[in-house]
Amino acid sequence: MTPDPIIPVAPPDPDFPPSQKVKILPTPCQVSVLVPARNAAATLDACLASLARQTLSAWHCVVVDDGSTDETAAVAARWARADARIGLVRQPHRGLVAALNTGLAHGRAPLVARMDADDLMRRDRLERQVAALEANPAWAAVTSGVRLFPRAQLRPYRREYEAWLNGLTTPDAIRRDAFIECPVAHPALMARREAFEAFSYRDMGWPEDYDLVLRWLAAGLVVGTVPRRLVAWRDSAERLSRTDVRYGLDRFVACKAHFLAEGFLADRDDYVLWGYGATGRAMRRALAAHGKRATHILEVKAGRIGRRIHGAEVVAVGELPRFRGQPILASVARPG
Repeated sequence: MTPDPIIPVAPPDPDFPPSQKVKILPTPCQVSVLVPARNAAATLDACLASLARQTLSAWHCVVVDDGSTDETAAVAARWARADARIGLVRQPHRGLVAALNTGLAHGRAPLVARMDADDLMRRDRLERQVAALEANPAWAAVTSGVRLFPRAQLRPYRREYEAWLNGLTTPDAIRRDAFIECPVAHPALMARREAFEAFSYRDMGWPEDYDLVLRWLAAGLVVGTVPRRLVAWRDSAERLSRTDVRYGLDRFVACKAHFLAEGFLADRDDYVLWGYGATGRAMRRALAAHGKRATHILEVKAGRIGRRIHGAEVVAVGELPRFRGQPILASVARPG
């Protein structure tokens, strides 16, 4: 697949003129790197510097300025003037999903890599991920390990999430654990353009990256990984995942319930729920909205056994064998 060397930018907007009309690439491009940015002037320099020093040089970057009110566009324009591989698209503020789809529309390479404007990548990130996709033609996408930073302020649960994420070292592990949490760090993602053409980003009121990965997996696409920490993932109070309601825990549960209802529980409306802590309660409510009901709840707390909760009989975990052949959802959030 030969990429188009001419990368157009968005149609002129009277309030948001594009920084460049056309981007002519000096060599055929292997990877389009999508960098959505909003009010990211303080971090965009370092992000693009980590891209500029990549050992793989045949890339093109599309920075989508989503209506920033700071100097984000000026920073990106300076980089675009200095490096022919970097392009800037400006648009009124439409949100992350719109910015990502704008970036996809302006990339032409056969591979697409994600990057956030406040994150960093190791020098060999693109090279290693391209090599992984070339070596594994059945893979539709590839992720990598990450290192959260700054380390001093990381909360214990974030360190646990990092360790779990970096422990997913095979496609089978990613598929197996997909309903525990999003098994892919979005800024570490690279995928074949065909995967994005089949499933573009959409706004469903929950995390757009989790929604995309679960759709890929449901369709049978294989997501692999390079089991090395190739991306430094910034953990800050200002991240969209901390400030936007679409990334709240309840929205993750709603996302999981949607795909469970369409997949694992598609052929029946009843299931057995294992565990009824906060995680189990949230999942029961979310699945009820899809017409799915728990007939039994497996519990370790003696005080609950023998009771009925929303019509479901609470039984001891030791009775698990009697439910052989029935769908069971385990909702245990803590070890032990």
